[in-house]
This record gives sequence, structure tokens and C-alpha cells, in this order.
Amino acid sequence: QVQLVESGGGLVQPGGSLRLSCAASTSIISTWVMGWYRQAPGKERELVATITSRTITNYADSVKGRFFISRDNAKNTVYLQMNSLKPEDTAVYYCNARSISNDYWGQGTQVTVSS
Repeated sequence: QVQLVESGGGLVQPGGSLRLSCAASTSIISTWVMGWYRQAPGKERELVATITSRTITNYADSVKGRFFISRDNAKNTVYLQMNSLKPEDTAVYYCNARSISNDYWGQGTQVTVSS
């Protein structure tokens, strides 16, 4: 069993920045694909960004150039740096850890972008 704990969410003004962290309970995730997803009220959960074990990244079009995903395998942690935040980025952000036969989710952290 892998536990994922997100942190770093909060309230920020439009144009501001936040950095989310996702700490895993085991180092096995170093070989897995890690990702961030988000779900806004009344909407389906959507991909934000993923990063492979070789640090190949993928981003949703809506966040390209503003959000940056990274990982520190020594700390079993994945980060999401979010810049130039917009009100439409408001959502619960979830961390995901995935391999061929495993799929784990964190509990989510709320990000609210509002003036």
C-alpha cells in the first residue's frame, strides 16, 4: 500500500503562485509515473501534469508554460509549481502514483484563486 499526502494548497490572488507537494510513503514510486490531477466543482477530474521516472513531463494545454512538475526521488516527493494562477485553476488537486499494476491517489488539497 502506498500513501500519498498532498500539501501546499490555499487561497491565492489571480496572478499569484503556489507550490504543491506530494509526499509518498515508499521509495518504490521512484520508478512510477507520478501525476497531478484536479477536479473543480461540478466537473470531472482532469489531468494537470505527469512526470515519468526519467523525468519526461506532460502537461494539459490549459497549464502549459504556467505549471511545472518535478520530482525528488531522494525525498519520495513530487512537486507542482503553479505560476500566473487564474480563477479557473480553482479546484481540488490530487496526486497520483501509477505503475503497470498499481494506481494510488492522495486525499487532495484545495486551491482557490480569487481576489
